[in-house]
Amino acid sequence: MLSTGNDDGLEALTAIDRLIAIMTMLRDKQHGCPWDLEQTIKSLLPYTLEEVYEVADAIENNDLVELEDELGDLLFQVIFYAQIAKEQGAFDFQDIATAISDKLVRRHPHVFPAGDVEQFGIPQDISAQQVVVNWEAIKEIEREEKRKKGGSAAVEKNESILDDVPRALPAMERARKLQKRAAQVGFDWAEIAPVLNKLKEEVAEFEEALASGDHERISDELGDVLFATINLARHSKIEPEVALRSTNRRFELRFKWIEVALSKQGKVFKDANLEELDALWDQAKSTGL
Repeated sequence: MLSTGNDDGLEALTAIDRLIAIMTMLRDKQHGCPWDLEQTIKSLLPYTLEEVYEVADAIENNDLVELEDELGDLLFQVIFYAQIAKEQGAFDFQDIATAISDKLVRRHPHVFPAGDVEQFGIPQDISAQQVVVNWEAIKEIEREEKRKKGGSAAVEKNESILDDVPRALPAMERARKLQKRAAQVGFDWAEIAPVLNKLKEEVAEFEEALASGDHERISDELGDVLFATINLARHSKIEPEVALRSTNRRFELRFKWIEVALSKQGKVFKDANLEELDALWDQAKSTGL
């Protein structure tokens, strides 16, 4: 039985401490949950990604009730990782909380002058754009310090500024981050016009590849088109993932509208030709979908 030093047991704990205690019980080798005991840091990854997308879905649906629930699921993932790491002697939840607190103070010198929370409240004249610039500069200092800690091994490996862009990221997000990192050292266009021209160039090369019938070349050129499109989104200050999810949602709504419209005519998709479907699509768009 859990002992907290208080007769009220778990109920006397703070919400976060209660969650940590429950996680510890779930991983108890004698009385815990068999499924939870089987999990590893690596095995949890698919579930974590799923929870992140469920949070995004709740936000896009403007469903705050669902968002509260999904954020709880996501928080549980963090607690789960912390518990496994604690069992391995690596770190625990307190270490995670301390690390992020220190990082936030360090990366917000305009809020905490000299990295001191006691200095909070001193007025600072700084724009949101300058905050972003400073943030990136501080992150680069942090990366440099990590490289220095690597010593001669890091030098021998000839580390690139792109090395710590996680390969496990979804391809679209990793492309954006690679572009953003390269831009920090000047490998970028200053204006959007050449970015748009580059996209047009890539589309033309894709058309040439398509005419050639070479599947591998077609795949490569299509990848270039996607990469250039993401770069255009970045220069337009648009999150490509958000833009695409929004488009997916519009497509879904319009497609369902067409299904209903066909149903009212006693038809299904196979009963209509492409011209009819295109006309219905335009009607769906005209409704504001």
